[in-house]
Amino acid sequence: MSFRPERLAEAIKKEVSDLLREGLKDPRIGFVSITSVEVSKDLRYAVIFASIYGEPPGQKTTIEALQNAQGFIRSELGRRIRLRYVPEITFKLDESIERGSRLIALMEEVRDKEDSRDE
Repeated sequence: MSFRPERLAEAIKKEVSDLLREGLKDPRIGFVSITSVEVSKDLRYAVIFASIYGEPPGQKTTIEALQNAQGFIRSELGRRIRLRYVPEITFKLDESIERGSRLIALMEEVRDKEDSRDE
């Protein structure tokens, strides 16, 4: 990825995070944090990865609410970031944090079992 898409990705990440915190009042949107943004080389498309706290049904509801708010978010991005073309945005659930915490829990479980064997 070249320098410009990286800068645009960081700007989108910051602005969408601000919008989620202050601009969207949809009760279906739970605790969401934007983990990363990938922008295509031609700056026309952006995939926004969101980590959502909660159970899978609640996560699905939140992603659907974000997809429904996509037009509003895109128009707000256009107002906040000066671009000739505002990228088409898509939200995807980022499960990497959940997988990482599950992996840490498993590692701690193995360590505890080994400690109990040593005693």
